[in-house]
Amino acid sequence: MVAVKENSHERGKRAELAALEYLKSNKLEILEQNYRGPGGEIDLIMLDNNIIVFVEVRYRSKNNYAGAIESIDHRKCGRIIKTSQKYLQNHRWTAGNLCRFDVVTISGNIDKPEIGWIKNAFQA
Repeated sequence: MVAVKENSHERGKRAELAALEYLKSNKLEILEQNYRGPGGEIDLIMLDNNIIVFVEVRYRSKNNYAGAIESIDHRKCGRIIKTSQKYLQNHRWTAGNLCRFDVVTISGNIDKPEIGWIKNAFQA
C-alpha cells in the first residue's frame, strides 16, 4: 500500500483541529472557526471566560518554535486585527468583552504534535 502524502492545506486543517482540541481541553469555548473578514481569516475565535480570543494557528513540521512565531509579521497582525474588528462589529453581544490575540504553535509529527500556546501574543 502506498502512503498518500498530505498537502499543506490538509496539514493546516489538521493543525487547526489539534489547536482547537487543545484549547477546548483548557476550558475555552469555540465561537467561530475560519472566520473570514475584509482583512483575511482568523483561524479560531474562542471564549475564555468572558474574554474573546482571536487565535492564529501556526504549524511547522520541524520543532522550530521561533520559526512559527516569526512567520507572524506586522502585516499579518494588522490583517488579524482588522478582521477581528469586523467580527466585533458584526457581533454586538461582544460589546464590553475584553479581547486578546493568541498564537498556538503546532510542530513535529501532526499525529502527535507538540503544542505551544502564547497568550496575548500581540496587541491591537
